[in-house]
Amino acid sequence: MSTFLQQLGFYQITQQPLQLVMIVIACVLLYLAIVKKFEPLLLLPIAFGMLLTNLPGAGLYHEEIFAGGHVNWAVLGDPKQAGLIDYLYLGVKCGIYPCLIFMGVGAMTDFGPLIANPKSLIFGAAAQLGIYIAFILAIVLGNSAWFNSVLGINFDANAAASIGIIGGADGPTAILVTSKLKPELLGPIAVAAYSYMALVPVIQPPIMKALTTKQERMIEMEQLRSVSKTEKIIFPIVVTIFVAFLVPSATPLVGSLMLGNLAKESGVTDRLSKAMQNELMNIVTIFLGISVGATATASTFLRPNTIAIMILGVLAFSFGTAGGVMLVKLFNLFTKKKINPLIGSAGVSAVPMAARVSQMVGQKDNPKNFLLMHAMGPNVAGVIGSAIAAGVFLSLFG
Repeated sequence: MSTFLQQLGFYQITQQPLQLVMIVIACVLLYLAIVKKFEPLLLLPIAFGMLLTNLPGAGLYHEEIFAGGHVNWAVLGDPKQAGLIDYLYLGVKCGIYPCLIFMGVGAMTDFGPLIANPKSLIFGAAAQLGIYIAFILAIVLGNSAWFNSVLGINFDANAAASIGIIGGADGPTAILVTSKLKPELLGPIAVAAYSYMALVPVIQPPIMKALTTKQERMIEMEQLRSVSKTEKIIFPIVVTIFVAFLVPSATPLVGSLMLGNLAKESGVTDRLSKAMQNELMNIVTIFLGISVGATATASTFLRPNTIAIMILGVLAFSFGTAGGVMLVKLFNLFTKKKINPLIGSAGVSAVPMAARVSQMVGQKDNPKNFLLMHAMGPNVAGVIGSAIAAGVFLSLFG
């Protein structure tokens, strides 16, 4: 009888009370996903995965199987020792889910605004400033004796790279980099990345207004030229080849993104394109969210490092927004035809939310302003830029 009682979750939670804290956090995230609609498509499965992994005695996910960055195949091959999410997590560990999501994103993306205005690529690159600033700050924290001894914050170069990539505002990229470089931080980084992506309409406008004048925000831009079908077909092929030569380690992400886009633009694979956009994207999103959420156990999540990650994450977003806006302002100093600086903020790759924020802020000062399509150029460029940044980190620290 006593053995049976010890197997009850009510008893086990008394032995591990921090799991109860994680269950409360998971319920808060579920509330934000369902009621506040903060990136619900991914935040909901992430929060529920967090809930499942912290239920006492459920045995759905075991950190020790993936300890040290390696997979303990002997334990994983034993159904009595491994749980359901252990098997689903292999898609994260092997980098499969992020690439498949990028394929779906590519199938839903129109690169026409970027092709029509190639300068957008530069603005999108500038918005990756937050990635590198957050990386440097994390390195500084990691090398600070005071932060290490007093607060227990300890980041090495791999952790700093994983934290920095939050600034790309691209969840799958952050997950891929973290799963390769610092898998024990996957839970906190994923929660930070998707939480801040959902908060783009809150974080960006104050920064955009602080860095621009009303006259700059009122700048009206000419309609973009029409982009031919041939250009749209050639673009993903050329980008894949160029990126593969420039940063080979970014090829899985960029190649998947461009494959999805080519399936859409070619016009000869409608069934594949629709499958990428719908069935494949939805299934992978469920598996990815649950697997990532399951890594947020009490032992890894409830640490000072998590608070530091949340702070560095919002700084990464803020500097990324500022970088895009400031480069457009700098560009305007040397050109007669002025560009509205608000489109630079869309270079963080939260597609298409960041572009919509540019449109929203611009129309408040000038109701005749239509910046959405202009902002989509830097927006989709940011997706490519964050993938390249991820490739650089993987090359340096992988």
